[in-house]
Amino acid sequence: MLLIGMTGGIGSGKSTVTRFFRELGVPVIDADEVARQIVQPGSDPLNEIIAAFGPDVLDRNGTLDRERMRDIIFSDSQKRHLLEGILHPRIIEEMRRQASQVSAPYCILSIPLLVETGHTGAVDRVLVIDVPEEIQRQRAMQRDNLTARAYRAITLAQASREERLAVADDIIDNGGSLEDLQQQVEAMHRKYRALT
Repeated sequence: MLLIGMTGGIGSGKSTVTRFFRELGVPVIDADEVARQIVQPGSDPLNEIIAAFGPDVLDRNGTLDRERMRDIIFSDSQKRHLLEGILHPRIIEEMRRQASQVSAPYCILSIPLLVETGHTGAVDRVLVIDVPEEIQRQRAMQRDNLTARAYRAITLAQASREERLAVADDIIDNGGSLEDLQQQVEAMHRKYRALT
């Protein structure tokens, strides 16, 4: 089975592309979903996060307050690296475990920080969802209700557009319409099926 590592910056449209692949019957394992799974109350990763960052990172239900965590790590790169060290190896390990259970010609591993974490070698091909930076900024700020400062902090912590494109085996351009995006996903689906 071919493992496709899909990545892109904040606001690039990874969720929409994921939905289109799933509608085509392609199994997609999403790093954000896996991250939520592995930090359930009582889990080792969550206990390590509490030990490293204190109990204030929990909400009143005892689950990880992701918004608070985001504010902490995007204002302090050392804390971001600390969290990444706790979570990223476990996320990749769990994604590979889930992929090993899949029976399909290919599987998408949606990993927003694929380039940043140096895990491009864990997949057979890298698919980058690319978007012009101004469109990316508008989408991300509107969708996540971010200030310009918060958006800048997040993008500075991510690989640049050029760095992502430099490692891409395949590129989907999400600068156009939804219909155009869907057609590109369908073309990529045919390409991946042919490669297998």
